[in-house]
Amino acid sequence: DASATGNTLFVEPPAAIEACNRLRELEAEEVAEVERLLAELTDAVRPLHEELEASLDALVELDSLRARARFAIDFGCGSVSLDDRATGFAIRSGRHPLLLAQGIEVVPFDLSMAPNERTLLVSGPNTGGKTVLLKCLGLFAALVQSGIPAPVADGSRLAVFDDIFADIGDEQSIEASLSTFSAHVKNLAEILDRATARSLVLIDELGSGTDPVEGASLGGAILEALTTRGVMTVATTHLGALKDLAAEASGVVNASLQFDEEALVPTYQLIKGLPGRSYGIRIARRLRLSEAIIARAEERVPKAERDVNALLATLEERDRALAERERDVASSQESASLRAKRLAERERNVRDRERAVEREARQEARRYLLDARADIERTIRSLKKTELDQLDEAARAARRAVEEKADTHSKGLEALDAAERRSTRPNEPGLVGEVAEGDTVDVLSLGGRPARVVELRGESALVAFDAVKLTVALTDVRRSAAGATPETRVPVLGDVPEVQARNEIDVRGLRVDEIDDIVMQALDAAIRADLKSLRIIHGKGTGALRARVAEMLQKDTRVAAFRLGAWNEGGAGVTVAEL
Repeated sequence: DASATGNTLFVEPPAAIEACNRLRELEAEEVAEVERLLAELTDAVRPLHEELEASLDALVELDSLRARARFAIDFGCGSVSLDDRATGFAIRSGRHPLLLAQGIEVVPFDLSMAPNERTLLVSGPNTGGKTVLLKCLGLFAALVQSGIPAPVADGSRLAVFDDIFADIGDEQSIEASLSTFSAHVKNLAEILDRATARSLVLIDELGSGTDPVEGASLGGAILEALTTRGVMTVATTHLGALKDLAAEASGVVNASLQFDEEALVPTYQLIKGLPGRSYGIRIARRLRLSEAIIARAEERVPKAERDVNALLATLEERDRALAERERDVASSQESASLRAKRLAERERNVRDRERAVEREARQEARRYLLDARADIERTIRSLKKTELDQLDEAARAARRAVEEKADTHSKGLEALDAAERRSTRPNEPGLVGEVAEGDTVDVLSLGGRPARVVELRGESALVAFDAVKLTVALTDVRRSAAGATPETRVPVLGDVPEVQARNEIDVRGLRVDEIDDIVMQALDAAIRADLKSLRIIHGKGTGALRARVAEMLQKDTRVAAFRLGAWNEGGAGVTVAEL
């Protein structure tokens, strides 16, 4: 062969022709063999094509779910609740996922919109994060509605939107004869035509690209139309006239992104309710634009705009001062609460020590008096031997005086004990009040032991400790705290037997966890009354009550044996315990 220029000729030696032809034949045979093998393998798996397709779909689904889970773990995505009514939203610690993917430090933002707030107008300096905020809101809504976790904290709430519209960036086109402003107006016209009360609209740099006065007027009219329609709208702007819209239209709220005036760098902290400043002239001064031009630019700023900027600066300073004051107040409250706890603990310790000292003093005095009484008794016995009757009355009077003093100290000790019991529960309700039948009370003379009031008898009450009943004065009882129940105790030798101990109880219709106290009280009463056996009627049913009764009787050492009832005793619906 020859090259296109004819300067190069390609020559194949005759000795190589046969070898090259053979090589071509082998390559063709290789292709044919590969196709044959692939056809055979395809024929082998063709009967399983439905299962293979289902497996592939399942693997795709599992891969997607695993990817979402890894995304949620890596980016710290919290749980988000969805509101189908599209009435506001609440973002906690929101972060842009693309910024997180870069591994840089991201400043989170918190933003919430109440149901009556439909439009959020964000202002602030250039490079302050306004566009990132817009994109975050749109991304969060799209991610969550697609079943993908969003990088927000737990407790966040998003509405379910039927559509998301965004006019962000410059879409000018020479081919379509669109300028920057024309492209924005075209997008806004489409948004106004299609957005509903359940839509989310994101507009960046509203009113830009044309005369500021006309742009502000047009932007204000667009926001008013969207707000009246109930569309959830978030827009950013640098136009000062639009910042006044929040005071004119209901449902419009201002917001701003903070800017460090000293360093002239954005902090990316979102503040709701306060419009922001642009800092254009100050940034130009930092970038070393001519000072004369800067001064002239400041003179050309309208007085109303300068007044508004000064007012905003004052509001920002007051907001920072208020935030610092709130932190100081919170810290002071925490410190005061800690000091109050320590003071209360110290007061309790002082009261305890005072009681201990008084108790010790009274006990010592009572001991001295008792010793003196013993001396008097010895003296009386010795005097009686002398048969001096006239000394009898004097001795008895002395003994009575000592006994009265000892009794006074005993009552003082009891009062101290009662006060100490009351002080251990200073805030519990119902400790003092009228006592009624069925109430749970503390018997002060028995160390505050809880008991149940069975019957009121004038100035006294009949109370019960399990199976033991006792008559006490009403002044000796005090209503117990809610939920306190008389303690259960094992009968000891000398308890008075119940007069009406039953040899049969019926627990049918109760739940398993309700029969323990009933069975134990019946056993206690039967033991005290010296009964030989106790019949427990539990019914047949599912057998749960019978199993619980058998378990309790098996563990009770006072039960010699137990059995199911005979045919004439109720059969499997009755358990007979021999005591």
